[in-house]
Amino acid sequence: MPHDILLITTLAAALGLALVFGFIAARLRLPAIIGYLLAGVALGPATPGYVANLEIAGQLAEIGVDAVDHVLARSGAVVT
Repeated sequence: MPHDILLITTLAAALGLALVFGFIAARLRLPAIIGYLLAGVALGPATPGYVANLEIAGQLAEIGVDAVDHVLARSGAVVT
């Protein structure tokens, strides 16, 4: 089975930037989710610099939305 470095680099860049931006947001007394959102914008195709593999990033985004939906549904915050 061939190894695909694109998945690893996309995950590493996303998690690394989320960590850094989340920490900066927390130091500025903002919710960490603001930093996570800014990390997503920084990795997106609308900004110059490193752009994550869009196919893999799209699939990971769908998994993330499903995970958030699952957490909200279990907490009772959203009635599905």
